[in-house]
Amino acid sequence: MQLRKIAFVLGILGLSLCFMVKPAEAAQNEAIIINKSNNQLAFYEKGTLVKVLPVATGRTKSLTPEGKFSLVNKVKNRPWYKGNISGGDPRNPLGARWLGLKVPGDWGHTSGNIYGVHGTNNPSSIGTYASNGCIRMYNKDVIWLYDRADHNIPVYITSASSSFPALAQKFGVAKAQKAVAGYETFNVNLRYGSKGDAVKILQRKLSITADGSFGPQTLSAVKKFQKSKGLVADGIVGPKTRKALFSK
Repeated sequence: MQLRKIAFVLGILGLSLCFMVKPAEAAQNEAIIINKSNNQLAFYEKGTLVKVLPVATGRTKSLTPEGKFSLVNKVKNRPWYKGNISGGDPRNPLGARWLGLKVPGDWGHTSGNIYGVHGTNNPSSIGTYASNGCIRMYNKDVIWLYDRADHNIPVYITSASSSFPALAQKFGVAKAQKAVAGYETFNVNLRYGSKGDAVKILQRKLSITADGSFGPQTLSAVKKFQKSKGLVADGIVGPKTRKALFSK
């Protein structure tokens, strides 16, 4: 009888340990990288880039902290306590979902209730520098992320000119790999005469020959794209054109 009791206790302890390691496994299998230089978020699963989504970050560089953080809480339709607006209210600036980040050190708040990735009631702000420090997303995008991102996964926030595959390698999220078509980005201005990899990314995005040279064909394609988006058709790929290119 005593042996049965011991076996039962050991079984419970073993089961508890199984549940305890799940967050660590999730942290290894998934990761989020946010690049403030082009206001985009990448979601990785098992070292593979799954999706890149546009975001909005802090109005000034210092407002959105940079570093490695953890996703520590998830809330559906979180109320906006400061404005006394309930969750789900169209006026709520936190949108449909909240993914709270543990931001230690000088920032002073570690509960996941101050800094987070969340939806918005102002979709026109996405792609810009507009928040008080949080990371805003389109509501449909934050719902997608909420359904896939587990508690305790690492969240890397940076300002870099590197591609997401390069950043993933740097942070140990994934091994060296080529940029995935459709998820390539660039954060430099391009115009007639420009050359290089950024031009190739632009050309692939416009579904034209990617020779890395911004010539007449690329100029024509850029102007056509700008016109279709209601932008000034000047053929210069600046911030507004880049935002339109990489917004879905």
